[in-house]
Amino acid sequence: MKAFYPKKKLMNESKGEQVVAELRMRIISREIKAGTVLSENQLGSLFQVSRSPVREALRVLANENLVRPERMGAVVVGMSEKSIEEIYDIRLMIESFTFERLLKMQTDTLVQELKKMVEMMKIAIKYQDVDQFSFLDIEFHETIIQSIDHHHIKMLWNNLKPVLECLIILSMRYRMMTNEKDFERILYNHELIVEAIDKKEKEMVDLAFERNFHDVQNQVEDLWIEEEIMKTVREYSVKE
Repeated sequence: MKAFYPKKKLMNESKGEQVVAELRMRIISREIKAGTVLSENQLGSLFQVSRSPVREALRVLANENLVRPERMGAVVVGMSEKSIEEIYDIRLMIESFTFERLLKMQTDTLVQELKKMVEMMKIAIKYQDVDQFSFLDIEFHETIIQSIDHHHIKMLWNNLKPVLECLIILSMRYRMMTNEKDFERILYNHELIVEAIDKKEKEMVDLAFERNFHDVQNQVEDLWIEEEIMKTVREYSVKE
């Protein structure tokens, strides 16, 4: 079975984590269509695991509203364009709140961490490892969010992260396939975020914030509406 979720990210994870990550990616990338009936026995055979990790995976996906539980299995709900917009709305709320808090905080250590991450992102793109770039991108924003030490904001982020991660992986693969030079702009946006946090200038923070989220929400629309594009993107293999 060809894996659509990056295998190297799952090397040290349990069978249950591997099943849920791959199923989530298959549902979000529409390899498994909305309305598809998933049985525990069928999935156990597909992933070569017992029913226990399958049952746990379906429970997690039900909590993410990607499937609807049924007796001995589930029905795929899928991911609509409206759902994607709502996920980015929540992300915008989380990071907007976080940036406002950072304007009043000591951020020297955070800035140094973020600069190192940006350099690692540059290396990932140099070697065309777009999935590694995606994971670093998520880590970059997660580091910013965690830095304000707000328990309920962390809870919101942790609930959002698994689905958001898949959306980011797919969108970055699409960019790599269609316009590799676009990563120069993405990296510049991240450098602008770091500079804005470092200088604590409200106008610069607003500019960095607006550029990053405008790009995220408006640059990859074709991916979510064209089935042939999505098929190519989900089957995209990074260079080892």
